[in-house]
Amino acid sequence: MPILQVKAKPNSRAASLTQQDDGTWLAQLKSPPVDGKANTELVALVARHFGCKKAQVTIKSGAGSRLKRVEIPD
Repeated sequence: MPILQVKAKPNSRAASLTQQDDGTWLAQLKSPPVDGKANTELVALVARHFGCKKAQVTIKSGAGSRLKRVEIPD
């Protein structure tokens, strides 16, 4: 299963997921980083972008920081 390096940017105007030049991903999230709301939105955003179910997307590390490692299905 591939693992993505994601930099989360909470409290953005619009939700988006874009790949950067260095191969990492920038996730702009509308939700604030409170009570896991931003992480929940991130999982939904990644699942929608890669066409998989939310249950198949897991945050492997960095749940409490801006830099996260997110695992997606093949």
